Amino acid sequence: MRVDAQRNYERVLEAAAAAFAQEGPEASLNDIARRAGVGPGTLYRHFPNRQALQAAVLSERIEMLCGRAEELQSREPTEALTAWLRALLVHAQTDHGLGGAVLAGPVDLGFDCRQAVHQAGAALLTRAQQSGGIRADVGIDDVIQLVAGIALGARHSTDPNQPDRLLRLVTDALRSPGEQRRNR
Repeated sequence: MRVDAQRNYERVLEAAAAAFAQEGPEASLNDIARRAGVGPGTLYRHFPNRQALQAAVLSERIEMLCGRAEELQSREPTEALTAWLRALLVHAQTDHGLGGAVLAGPVDLGFDCRQAVHQAGAALLTRAQQSGGIRADVGIDDVIQLVAGIALGARHSTDPNQPDRLLRLVTDALRSPGEQRRNR
C-alpha cells in the first residue's frame, strides 16, 4: 500500500473506532469519512461495506486488548490481572454492540475473538492464582462476565466513577482470603 493510502486507511480506522464507540455500530459512514478527512470513495476503497469496517475496528481492538495482556506478563501477577481487567472494562464500555454486529454477519476475522480474549485473560488469571493472590475457585468466564456486567450497568448510570468503583469491588472480591486480610 502506498504511504498516503496507508495513512488514509489508518485515519479511517481511527475515526471509525471513535464513531462506533460514541454512536454505536450504526454510526454514519459519511460522518466517519468526514472525521477522517477523506471522501466517502476513499473509505469504500479500503472498506467495501459497513461490516468490513466494523470487522477491522473490532479486530484491532481485540488485538490491542490481547497485546495488553502480553505486555502485563512482566508485572506482579495480581496487579497485571487487575490492570488487564481495567482494559477489558474500557473495551466493553466502548463496544456498544460492535462485536455483536460484526459477529452476526458472514465476515471472517481470521481468528475467534471470544477465544482470543479468554486465552489472554486466562493466562493472567492463572498466573495470579498460582501466585496466591487470586482465589482459585473462579474461572476466566466468571471474571469476564463480571466485567461485562459492570460495563452494561454503567451505560445507565449517571455516576461516571461507578464503573471503576465496581471494578475495585470485583477485584477485591477476587483476591484470595489471605490477600484480602493483608490489604485491609
